[in-house]
Amino acid sequence: MTTRSTTDPTARRSLEPFLNKVPAITATFWLIKVLSTTVGETFADYLTVQVGLGWAITDGAMLLVLAAVLTGQLRSRRYVPVLYWSTVVLVSIVGTQITDLFTDIFGVSLYVSTAVFAVLLAIVFTVWWREERTLAITSIDTPRRERFYWGAILVTFALGTAAGDLATEALSLGFRNGALIFSGLILAVWAAKKLGLSTVVAFWIAYVLTRPLGASLGDLLSQDKAYGGIGLGAETTSILFFIVIVGLVAREQLVVRRHGIRTKGQAPAVHPARDMAWAGSGAVAVAAAALLMAPAATATTTDVSSARTAIEADATSPIGDLTSIAVIVDDIGSLVDTGDLAGAKARAKDLEVAWDSSEAAMKPQSPADWHSIDGAIDETLTAVRAGTPTQDACATAVTALQSTIATVEGES
Repeated sequence: MTTRSTTDPTARRSLEPFLNKVPAITATFWLIKVLSTTVGETFADYLTVQVGLGWAITDGAMLLVLAAVLTGQLRSRRYVPVLYWSTVVLVSIVGTQITDLFTDIFGVSLYVSTAVFAVLLAIVFTVWWREERTLAITSIDTPRRERFYWGAILVTFALGTAAGDLATEALSLGFRNGALIFSGLILAVWAAKKLGLSTVVAFWIAYVLTRPLGASLGDLLSQDKAYGGIGLGAETTSILFFIVIVGLVAREQLVVRRHGIRTKGQAPAVHPARDMAWAGSGAVAVAAAALLMAPAATATTTDVSSARTAIEADATSPIGDLTSIAVIVDDIGSLVDTGDLAGAKARAKDLEVAWDSSEAAMKPQSPADWHSIDGAIDETLTAVRAGTPTQDACATAVTALQSTIATVEGES
């Protein structure tokens, strides 16, 4: 019989303890979680729309990247902040994409998807409990428990996305009310924990709620002032959140490097008050930067005197001011009329970006009207981006889109 030497790196690794693989639940943890939600969602939208990869390529790419990073996370035998939070951001992206796939591509009702993901999460928790007799994240210290943990995290992001969209879109609460409502619900969970609610139950409820809270806060900062937002734009908001995340994760990495992984029952390496100060500094940095970078208020209408005005759009539509959208659509129509299909395709990119950027503000106002225009825009984008586009097909799609906008405006 042969034995393996403990000098063998593989053998040494197999003897190493499998330390808890998730961070301590502190104020810093919750702040990074909320900020990473917005960064994950916005980055996927950036690849899909601004870069122009489309949902299929973006979804496939994000799944591959998640698989690679999650494999590294699962192979690690201890908590590595950079690796852990990279996995969280990627799970956020993929969880959001799963919900969007059901809603936007397959047309599944948000009521149905929310119910389905809630049931699926209950199944994950039930199986996890039957196998391990614990759902506590302070006990993610075996490979099997960690697999259950990441499965639950993925479903919570999908459920949080569906529930958040249901509240802000189907129930027309909007992102401003959404931020207040989900903040209030999280405070209620905190109060319930103080009154005796199980720590494990409170954690998982709050974890689901931070997904729509993060999305609402991101929309509040990124959306134009005409829609009640701060007006930073999606890219600036994402960069701001990402900088704060990098700073906080770097600090976490430094703490782990200096003090090692805290085992169950050990006092935290950083005093809770000090951690609260770091998290508060991060939140203040976000708020201060948002106020400093917020653009000055501008008129809510656009000068369209130099553009073809086939659509007399204004701020009276059920979903808000469609003037800027109408200008782009008319520009595309003019380019198609002159036979400049390459120019129409280029201008269509502006339409896609503008429409996608306004979704968070417009869609909750009247989801049915928003979907009508959204479908017509998709037909126009498909026509002008065809492998061999034809002038007739493009003109038909643009005319149908103009008619749809006019109908929503009440002009026909």
